[in-house]
Amino acid sequence: MTGRVFANIGTDLGTKVEARQKLESQQQENSTVKKEFDILDDDANIYKQIGPVLLKQDKTEAVMSVNARLEFIDKQIKDIEKQIEGIQDSSEKIKGEIIQIQSAAQQSQAAAAS
Repeated sequence: MTGRVFANIGTDLGTKVEARQKLESQQQENSTVKKEFDILDDDANIYKQIGPVLLKQDKTEAVMSVNARLEFIDKQIKDIEKQIEGIQDSSEKIKGEIIQIQSAAQQSQAAAAS
């Protein structure tokens, strides 16, 4: 039973790490957009794609949107990191239980062999 729980924890950890990587990729993309906005003139034309349509957006609104996305992504990354920590703690606890079970089994085998 403990082995299955440990395997499930490993799967959960992999899923969370993958989610974190996707968030970091989104964070990098948005940071790049923010840097591009920083070098644009205030009267530059900025277009936002919504479905198949490009809509004109003013720079202030676009910058605010990107900043809001970056804040949201930062919060999500922090949440995922907390979840990863929790999973790692559970993993260590289960690993300790497995070691105790293996040790007890070895002692029983040694006692039976004597």
